[in-house]
Amino acid sequence: MSARIALVSARRARGLDEDMPPLLEAFAAAGAAAQILEWDDAAADWSGCDAALLRSAWDYAERVGEFLSWVQRVAAMTRLLNPAPVVRWNCDKHYLRDLAARGLPVVPTHFAEPGTRADATLKVFLTAHACAELVVKPAVGAGSRDTRRHARGARTEILAHMQGLLDTGRAVMLQPYLESVDHDGETALVFIDGRFSHAIRKGPLLPQGAAATGALFAAEHITARVPTPAELEVGTRLIAALPYPTLLYARVDLIRDRQGAPCLLELELTEPSLFFAHAAGSAAHFAQAALARLSVPEP
Repeated sequence: MSARIALVSARRARGLDEDMPPLLEAFAAAGAAAQILEWDDAAADWSGCDAALLRSAWDYAERVGEFLSWVQRVAAMTRLLNPAPVVRWNCDKHYLRDLAARGLPVVPTHFAEPGTRADATLKVFLTAHACAELVVKPAVGAGSRDTRRHARGARTEILAHMQGLLDTGRAVMLQPYLESVDHDGETALVFIDGRFSHAIRKGPLLPQGAAATGALFAAEHITARVPTPAELEVGTRLIAALPYPTLLYARVDLIRDRQGAPCLLELELTEPSLFFAHAAGSAAHFAQAALARLSVPEP
């Protein structure tokens, strides 16, 4: 019998996930039966799948409690890739604090927690960082939703943005805006089975003075990129530092600090785009790696 693979998505992501067509084709070519299922579809038969592969559950951030309950439930019925403990850890960007504490290069990040004062956190941040601009975003978020770039002096606007998130019970992140992204963009390194596969360049996502996107995700300009040795070294260090067995997939998003060194912006282990269209053969490699896991007991 052929392996049955659920490619987990969301209603709002239907037709928007550019990884799906090459992935469906790759699984079919490998002899597997893959189908797209929405994570919150009450009629979905997860126990009838050999694996549930998280791909584009991009609306989870607004329903994170419900989503994590689903993750736990489905992980008990089938093989979830990546596994539930990884998803729980990676859904909340407090993981950046964990990685920074291990000495890994991470964009400096300050957190304001629900119930704390936004102005107190902002004051500490501005004292610590002589940046002309900063980025405010939720600690649980996806697709750059509710994320904005602010001028340092726009205190009223910054506090309103922070307080609006805090009032909904969401933790808030403050990061310096690193100007290198305006000309270098981001470098996203894709790892499959713990090994580097390919990389892409993302253009700048946060125009100066622009409102946060109201779409499921901000529009991105993507091109293939050959990473530098320094970027590969940082990406490999980050993957090796994860407190989990080798993961099927990971995406390491890097930008350059003011000294030109690569540092982590986000580590995507839950539902990242993997940009198969920009690397010939990568979807087939991914499908084969996923199917190979089905014959090995879960760690």
